[in-house]
Amino acid sequence: MHGNVTWFDEARGLGTITRDDDVVVPFHCTQIADGSRTIEEGTDVSFVLLSKLGRYEATAIVPITAV
Repeated sequence: MHGNVTWFDEARGLGTITRDDDVVVPFHCTQIADGSRTIEEGTDVSFVLLSKLGRYEATAIVPITAV
């Protein structure tokens, strides 16, 4: 899936990604694939949806770099 990081709180490690279809998906910083645990708001990303405890979260989050 693709989307854009619309909110990220580095102190809490929590954020949201707005998918291309305008659905908002939460994520935790441990799900950023490069292990950095931080990501800038406004970053375009690809990710996988994970069903967890009755809701969806983003995992395997990878920034999309312009070529």
